[in-house]
Amino acid sequence: MKKLNLFVRKSMDDRFDELEEHKGLKRHLKAGNLTAIGIGAIIGAGIFVITGQAAAHYAGPGILISFLISGFICVLAALCYAELASLISFPGGAYSYTYVALGELPAWIVGWAMSAQYLFLGSTVSVGWAGYFSSFLADFGVFIPAHFNAAPLAHSPAAGWALSGAVLNIPAMCLVLLLGILVAVGIRAATVFNYIMVIIKLATVVLFIAIGLFNLHPENWVPFIPENTGVFGEFGWSGVLRGAGMVFFAYIGFDAVSTLAKDSVDPQKNLPKGILASLIICAIAYILVSLVLTGVVNFKELGVPDPMAVALGAMGPKFFWVGFLIKLAILAGLASVVLVDILTQTRIFFAMGRDGLISHAFGSVHARSRSPLFSSIVTFLIMLAVAGLFPINILGEFCSITTLLIFAIACAAVLILRYTHPKAKRLFKVPLAPILPALGVLACFGQMALFPLAIWGQLIAWLVLGVAIYFGFGIKNSRLRKRL
Repeated sequence: MKKLNLFVRKSMDDRFDELEEHKGLKRHLKAGNLTAIGIGAIIGAGIFVITGQAAAHYAGPGILISFLISGFICVLAALCYAELASLISFPGGAYSYTYVALGELPAWIVGWAMSAQYLFLGSTVSVGWAGYFSSFLADFGVFIPAHFNAAPLAHSPAAGWALSGAVLNIPAMCLVLLLGILVAVGIRAATVFNYIMVIIKLATVVLFIAIGLFNLHPENWVPFIPENTGVFGEFGWSGVLRGAGMVFFAYIGFDAVSTLAKDSVDPQKNLPKGILASLIICAIAYILVSLVLTGVVNFKELGVPDPMAVALGAMGPKFFWVGFLIKLAILAGLASVVLVDILTQTRIFFAMGRDGLISHAFGSVHARSRSPLFSSIVTFLIMLAVAGLFPINILGEFCSITTLLIFAIACAAVLILRYTHPKAKRLFKVPLAPILPALGVLACFGQMALFPLAIWGQLIAWLVLGVAIYFGFGIKNSRLRKRL
């Protein structure tokens, strides 16, 4: 074990992994840019689809409490991310923080888990986008052939895997291709596109809330927590907790900001601002939307793919035009999520490539675009394949459990660094430490415990595969290990 030294750590002030500034990633992003990227990553299917599903099947109007519970867990994690970002300016987010706090093998596990989170999440969201895009075109009499608008692979818990008869999900692949090109061109082009998408979806969410507040029916909130059906997770407080696990998916994304240290101006100040601001804005939006949705119509009517459209229909025909805007906002929201997922994954690959844990080609920077071109190409090729071949229903909970694992380790990293580097300069500190970071660790693992065994099996299988790759390649090529 001493010879292997699986827990060799980076020094907090180590700069061997960085490129000279004139050859490295170009620094464009300020606090406002980072906040927009965080919002772009967070607001997507969660607010437009999952809110209604969780209310209809698990929590009723109590979905508001579900959002508060999941939001509280994410605030704990976000506070820890903010401290770590103010302390460590390496690219790669939680992967790099873990490298400093816990060592190389734990860092690899976190980086591998983050890759699952962003590669699969981005692919899954692109499939959802394709469904809405087809529906949008159908409103104008344009129809995409069914065998080019669905995944050739289908999966159900009862029957397992089967062929659907489709060829490829072409709209999903086209979205990934377009956004992958934007990321490969450079961070500035991707940021401008993300700004436009964020403005569209935030404006639509604000419009929906404003209209809905004048069409509330308070009787729809009674009972606020419907009586449990006798089955755990179907309403009652157990339903609120199960709903919290489901809507946690809606918060995934704020941690993407932490991976952009080398794209940011003054990252130790601006990353914490971007992380916390994006999460707070989105949490407020989620809470208000859930309140309006369940106040406008009975929660039992919201178990549909377009719960906002149902609420608008209940308000009367005079708001029909808003439904068109809602569809545009959904398309914009999902597209920006995919964009940020691609961008984030390229920076994770970039950091791991610079460290030698994967091929050094991933850590190279294109001289003209000042972006990790090879990393960008590999990222969107993988996502292209997953988006074209796989259905949307197989990866949502897997993404949530991997994210909770990453959050738990990030919270633990704060505790460890407070002990090992007590005098290091922190521009932001988690208040009430060590209580809040420890509570973050416990809350994340507590939420993970609610997932079914099948999801735990997927997580363990993915981590075992990652460990095998580390011992087959990473441990032999680690730059830190070679230097030592």
